[in-house]
Amino acid sequence: MDMIKVTRAGQLSLPARIRRRWGTQRVTIEDHGDSVVLRPMPDDPIEAAAGALKGRIGSSEDLRARAREDERHAIERRER
Repeated sequence: MDMIKVTRAGQLSLPARIRRRWGTQRVTIEDHGDSVVLRPMPDDPIEAAAGALKGRIGSSEDLRARAREDERHAIERRER
């Protein structure tokens, strides 16, 4: 366990070995009341998420077909 000093400005320094292991310049902070949890966050969250849903939602053509089908159903419901 590392002991880290918090400055009057509320800043703290993460040890270099932790920063190197995480490989990021950003963290999220979760306040749990009696404790705080720091988690590494990607420097570019969009790039990090790329491909995360691959195979789950289908191709762009599948999504377009599904949207057309949903629109067709919505039109049919309105016409009733």
